[in-house]
Amino acid sequence: MKNLKKMSLLLLALLLVSCSKGDFKEAKTFAGGKVVSASTLNLGQTTYTEYCVSCHGVKGDGNGISAKGMYPPPRNFKLGVYKFANVVGGELPHDEDLARIIRGGLKGSAMLPWDIGDERLDAVIQYIKTFAPETWEGKDKVLGTKFELPVDPFGDVYRHQAIEKGKKVYHITAACTQCHRGYESKENISKFNMEINKAPLKDEEFAADLFQVKPQDGEFNYKVVPPDFTHHELRSITDVPSIVTRLMYGVNGSGMPGWKDVVTDEELWALAYYVQSLRDLKDSPARFELIEKAK
Repeated sequence: MKNLKKMSLLLLALLLVSCSKGDFKEAKTFAGGKVVSASTLNLGQTTYTEYCVSCHGVKGDGNGISAKGMYPPPRNFKLGVYKFANVVGGELPHDEDLARIIRGGLKGSAMLPWDIGDERLDAVIQYIKTFAPETWEGKDKVLGTKFELPVDPFGDVYRHQAIEKGKKVYHITAACTQCHRGYESKENISKFNMEINKAPLKDEEFAADLFQVKPQDGEFNYKVVPPDFTHHELRSITDVPSIVTRLMYGVNGSGMPGWKDVVTDEELWALAYYVQSLRDLKDSPARFELIEKAK
């Protein structure tokens, strides 16, 4: 009986050791000088295991048991690259960026909105950082630069004028058709170029894939497909201001650059209103009419 009791205690001790394996024993310092306690990291590990591991994997590499066949695939946290952070491209996101994505989800993907309490939300954000220690850990690591959202020069009153200007920014000034599809006829695009650059476009100057989306090489080991704004969901977009925000910062690791200071603030807003007008056509007869006219 004594031996059985000893064996039971030994098994219990082994079980406790096994369960605690991988738990954090000390605090870590992350970018921005944020010191995170071991208890917070352990809570984050538990939260991640409960909610995130099936897609993002035990190692945070995006290879969870549910990830097979997903497009886009779950984010590989080991890369330390975050597509929809509101910071200058390539710089580290603030916790509020990661919180926004976790709570809001990413439309058109398997990343759903998560209704999670503040304590566990903060904990899992800190735990996710441990998958990319070279990116996050250390007092020398700094957080990314944020911009103020510029004032909307149009508003609902001048929305139509914004859309008309946005067409020209999209097809000529910002040359969005280098990655995205075109939505205006060659004739109209040539007129836009005449207005902006004082020269019409010859037929041979138009790319053969003008009316197609062009998959891009990204930093995630898969081809990134730029959205057709009349058809695809936009991952982090809810309204025109959120489009302006994404245009300013770009989509990190996807080939989509930030346009802050490349075009004017007025052009950013015009482009955003135009993109929203395209989004409004989704699943409508007007969408098919636009596509047919553009051919």
